[in-house]
Amino acid sequence: MTFELLPAIDLRAGRVVRLRRGDFDRETVFDDDPIAVAERFAEAGATWIHLVDLDGARAGRPVQAGLVARIVERVGERTRCQVAGGLRTVEAVATALAAGAARVVVGTAALEDPDLAGELVGRHGAERIVVALDVRDGLALGEAWRPGAAGRPVEAALEALAQVGVARFAVTAIERDGLLAGPDLGLLGRLVALDRGAIIASGGISSIADLHAARRLGCAGAIVGRALYEGQLELGEALRAVRD
Repeated sequence: MTFELLPAIDLRAGRVVRLRRGDFDRETVFDDDPIAVAERFAEAGATWIHLVDLDGARAGRPVQAGLVARIVERVGERTRCQVAGGLRTVEAVATALAAGAARVVVGTAALEDPDLAGELVGRHGAERIVVALDVRDGLALGEAWRPGAAGRPVEAALEALAQVGVARFAVTAIERDGLLAGPDLGLLGRLVALDRGAIIASGGISSIADLHAARRLGCAGAIVGRALYEGQLELGEALRAVRD
């Protein structure tokens, strides 16, 4: 299996930002031109870009769909885009895919209603639908940024979604997200061992060693954000490392 490295562009108010532990009050702005950032990633050889509409995630509906569509249009001939944030209905997912997204990520809505995820897989195919599992203390949470958000054991959540046809999961260890402290290999290893779908690692990845560790576990890919923006990881070098 090819290991996918997905540089992340998190969008808030039209800018490229990163949050710490998913907390909207702990935001760092890295760039005012998301299209230029996407261009740089594409020029470095990225085969995927992970685009997140943070405003949409918080609102429960796409907010920056226009900007996302412009990014997809600009890099689409070179780089596939995986789009996330606020996609909670059949219509929202269809619109994102029609705008050129190669894959979409559904989180809160899929956890609350696995049958919706199954319907999306039936309409668009398992390769185009990813479910986000944002995990804290062993629980997969919907609206993970919200204090007191409800959750269920992540293994049970993954199993329920796999039963309706979901085959790809983006797993974020919330307590490590944006901290550059390394991925939660224990969590990732447990979910890979279930053998119920491809696992994309997210949260804390800061080095090529982290990427190799995730790959050795059997992860299908990794989402990388802050490490790229703060210069701890150079994208071209990282892409060569995972290819080799």
